[in-house]
Amino acid sequence: MEADGIYQWDDIYPAKEDFINDIEKKSLYLAIDSKKLVAIYVISAESDEAYKNATWESNDESAYILHRFCVSPNYQNKGIGKEVLAHIETQIYEMGYKSIRLDVFTENPYAQKLYRKSGYIVRGYADWRKGRFELMEKKIE
Repeated sequence: MEADGIYQWDDIYPAKEDFINDIEKKSLYLAIDSKKLVAIYVISAESDEAYKNATWESNDESAYILHRFCVSPNYQNKGIGKEVLAHIETQIYEMGYKSIRLDVFTENPYAQKLYRKSGYIVRGYADWRKGRFELMEKKIE
């Protein structure tokens, strides 16, 4: 991301411990193609306190949250993000949830474009260490 001028992730976040916790909680998923890592993502019911800044359309019990979604640099700009995001939406829907929530860095135009084109709507904002993030939601009923 830094090669594209996006300074969202660094040595502090996400940390190795974040991924270890994700693995232990069985909330980290990998997208693999021909034995190569294409993307990673985390889905869970957990969200940061700042998620209360949003005016969500769906109630908390019907929503699941997408975290740390990242496409390998070798697979970017090939439609993989859109494809994996569609898979995530189906996965969450099949788990019984009716909406997906996420946060996206306002200085990451690629992620913003992906989510907007995929039907996600800004419901609020969170200001964290790196700057402002949009809190987004999509109904998947």
